[in-house]
Formats: sequence, C-alpha cells, structure tokens
Amino acid sequence: MNRDSHLYPLRNTGNTEQDSALWNWAQNTVVGQRQQVFQPQNEAELQQRLKSSSGKVRVIGSRLSPGRMLCVNADDLLLDLSAMQGVLGEDDASITFAAGTVLQQVFDALTERDRMLACSPGVISVQTLAGAMATGTHGQGLNQSSLADEALSIRMVMADGSVREFQRGEPDFPATQTSLGSLGIVTAITLRTEPFRLFTCHKFAESADTLEQDLPRWNQQYELSKAWWFVDDNLMHVWNANPASEADAQAWQANGGEVIEHGDDTDSSLNDTIDQTLAQMHRDTQIEGKGGKQFRTVTRFRDFTDLSGDIYQLFCRGIAVPQINVEIGVPLDKTPEINGKIKAWYAENHPHMHYPIILRCTGASEAWLSPAYQQPTCFFGFVVYYADDGSLSQDGLHFLTEVEKLLAAEGGRPHWGKYYDPQRYSWRDIYPQWDAFRAVREQLDPQRRFSNDYVTALFD
Repeated sequence: MNRDSHLYPLRNTGNTEQDSALWNWAQNTVVGQRQQVFQPQNEAELQQRLKSSSGKVRVIGSRLSPGRMLCVNADDLLLDLSAMQGVLGEDDASITFAAGTVLQQVFDALTERDRMLACSPGVISVQTLAGAMATGTHGQGLNQSSLADEALSIRMVMADGSVREFQRGEPDFPATQTSLGSLGIVTAITLRTEPFRLFTCHKFAESADTLEQDLPRWNQQYELSKAWWFVDDNLMHVWNANPASEADAQAWQANGGEVIEHGDDTDSSLNDTIDQTLAQMHRDTQIEGKGGKQFRTVTRFRDFTDLSGDIYQLFCRGIAVPQINVEIGVPLDKTPEINGKIKAWYAENHPHMHYPIILRCTGASEAWLSPAYQQPTCFFGFVVYYADDGSLSQDGLHFLTEVEKLLAAEGGRPHWGKYYDPQRYSWRDIYPQWDAFRAVREQLDPQRRFSNDYVTALFD
C-alpha cells in the first residue's frame, strides 16, 4: 500500500450491512468484526463488562472518524453506546446527557427548554456528544471555542470498571475534555447552557483580494462568521451572524419556529462560480446529472439570501457524505500571513481545486488537546469527495497534501476527527500540555486498555 492509500484509503462501494466485518461510516476501513461489538444498555452493564474482560476497548460512536481511530485487533472489544442516550438531569444553567446522545437530539432538547449552548455547533449533527467532544469538534466565533469547552463535568467508566466524575476546575479536567477516547469510557456529560437566542445571518460574496484584512474584521464585528474561499475565481462567500432584531424574532415565531428568508430578491453573483465548481466536482467524482448529496453542499450558495433562525438551524447545515476532510487550525494572528502564502502558492502552481477552502475561527480552548488550546484559532478546511467507484481525485489529494505541508510548517494543529499526515507534526512542540496529558493517561490507564495502534503511535 502506497503512502496516499494509507492516508486516504479508497472506499468500499458495496453493501456492507451484511458483512461480518464492521466498517467505519465512510466505508474506507474495516475497524473490526461485528461479533466484537458490545452494546451496553446502561452504565452498570458497561462496568461489569470491563471488570470481566481484559482486552483493549474502543468506542465506535457514529463511526464518522477515520478508521485508524477506531480499529482494534481480533481479541479486542468495540463499544456501541447508542442505547445510552437522552437527558439524565438538568437545572437552570446546565443539562446532563448520556454520552451516546447524538448532537441533533442535544440541540432539540435544548431548544425545547428555551436554552442553548454558548458554543456554535459543528456542521454534522449525527455525531455522538462524547465523540464530538473527544475529537475537538467546533463551530465558529471568537467569543466561544469547541463543544468540549462547554462541559462542566465528565463521567467515565475506568479500565477496572470503576466510575469517576471529572469536574471543571480540577487539575485533570482539561485532559478529559478532548481525550481521543484514550482515558476511559465517557458515559455522561454535563453542559452549561444559556438562554435561547435567535440570529440573523447576512450572506454576501466579494473578492478575496483583501481577505487578509477582511477575515479578522468579520470575526471581530460578528458573533459568528464562516467563509468559503473559491480560490480559482478569487471570490469569497461569507456568512456573518449577529443576534436577531426583535422584528426578526417575531417573524420567526410567527413562522412556527422555521427559518425566515429575508427579501424577495436573491443574490445571484456567485452563480457562475457555483456552476464551474459543480462541473469540476462532477468530473472528479464521475457522477452524472445534478443528483448527489455532495452537490447540495455547493448548490445552496446559488441565489442566496439573508436568513434568521436559531444557531442550529443556521449553522448546523452539514450534509454527511463520504469524503476525505482535512482541517488544520493555525494561530489567528498568523492567518493574514498564511492567507498570503496560500495565494502565492496558488499563483505559482495553479492547483486543481476540487472544493472551496472553508474558513472558521474560534476563541482559545481550555482543553489540552484542542487544536485551539490557549490561542484564538483559524481553521482551514479542505474536502475531496469520493467518486461513485470509491476512488478519489488525485489532483484533489495533491492539493490537500501540499496545503497541509504549508499549514503544518506554520504551527498548524490538525482536527483529530478528520484526516491528516501524522509525520508532519511534532506533537510536543505544538501542544504545550502534551506531556501533562500523557502523565494523566499513564495514571488513569496504565495498562493501555483504551488504546489501539493509532493511540499508541501518538502517545507511546
């Protein structure tokens, strides 16, 4: 297997539901055998299983992560926590969920209570809460950071079957917030909440000529900001959101809590760029016609208009499609210089652009292994969708590889739940608490039960 095939594996396009092998969600890696999966119905069952077994254990969550994070050997155990869902407790300022609760259920439960999280959501709502936290899932906005930063307490079943509660403010808590599943099995998470609010999202397209100045400005002026950089056409598509006006809030209520579109006139200024991008994606993926979820991620930019709604309606808009997704976080204060370097590299090499670059900025995180730890961060996202036959655009992969090199050289930290080349990073250099995390892991799991080849290569 060549290096690209290892980093970006081809996809099995057959029906794997009847396989004895268990694949990750993208169907590009076998993570184990179905007979290795154990689905506890409650925490007590999980405790008993850990007490009565001795092999290694990994949690499969929604299986959205690259297979290497989940893979186990033949004698090891895969845990499915999907039976452990829902609200376990609440008070005026917090709510506790079972770890296997998917994010959409979290969002729905909060909205029903006229509450919300202080953080912006990630875009894919089928992630489990514990899995999203463990991998550093984040949204956008400099006044907040990752989902893990909203945790007040994290409950885990440890390697010997005992239970431990980690509380915000305790010395080890920042290790548990984003742990890659390597410390224990999370069973419950208490999140702080705040009063429900509505937002109005202003959408526009403009030249990328002044991106170096514009990106910091957008993030300073708006509570939430997200941008797509169509480098081929030197254009930006931008979503900037601030709290909705009273009139917009009333219109939303009158519309039954559904998203409000503002104005009869839509903006078609990006339509030609969208058509060119779609044509290129069709060539890359060998998918004919206009169907396919991956194309809807781009067609939503055609004839766009401002919107009002809650934070989940506006920003949790991702469409889960098998893909290679690379996302690297870099220090926000270095972002203007990095954008200039990407422009210069593009001008010199004219690489094939499969999909626009996604730009999201967050505030500093408290989690030791968050890519935004201790520093406001700009995340650069890159996507290559699988073709119908399970292959990947080689031009698209080349682009991912070259840009990852550039961002890694600038001190970039990769998103743990996405794809990256581990040889490009010196973890101790880019994570100030790397050795502190390893010490907590040594204390909590000295037998390395919550490990696999991927975790071992990182920490041992």
